[in-house]
Amino acid sequence: MTLPEPLLRRAGLGDAAALSLIGGATFLYTFAHDHPGPGLVAHARGDHGEAWYAAALADPANALWLLETPLGAPVGYAMLCPPALEDAAGPDDLELKRIYLLDRWAGGGRGRALMTAAEVEARARGAQRLLLSVYEHNLLAQGFYARLGYTDTGLRRTFMTGDFGSTDQVWAKPLD
Repeated sequence: MTLPEPLLRRAGLGDAAALSLIGGATFLYTFAHDHPGPGLVAHARGDHGEAWYAAALADPANALWLLETPLGAPVGYAMLCPPALEDAAGPDDLELKRIYLLDRWAGGGRGRALMTAAEVEARARGAQRLLLSVYEHNLLAQGFYARLGYTDTGLRRTFMTGDFGSTDQVWAKPLD
């Protein structure tokens, strides 16, 4: 079946519910195979809850984009923000906090479109480098980031999902 081409737009204050659904669904899909269930569900309900996204959308330091079908069904999003990766961030860095795309919609340049939107905005804000963190076992995402010019900085951080700690790699791309 051929999927309709989704449309990319800047997310607004009314999009918290849609972002929450995409965030929770893709987080569960991606990590359910090796993260304990109770912590995974708690994380999805909190850090992917509608209130979390409403606060993120209300903060002018953040920029979010929503990818949706022509009928308005959400299928992906990206979020740019000030860096929370303190040990890796310089004064002119921004962070791609999240890029999530429902699996069925991966491919066809959709992830690249989300990344491009974040990179264009980061450049417009004067960022010299864009940072992101990626789960050490998420080789698919690492390959995607590498194809777009991101490299592993060698820095590691522990990402907690409930009581379960996983290792994230910090990647970066110069924006000159």
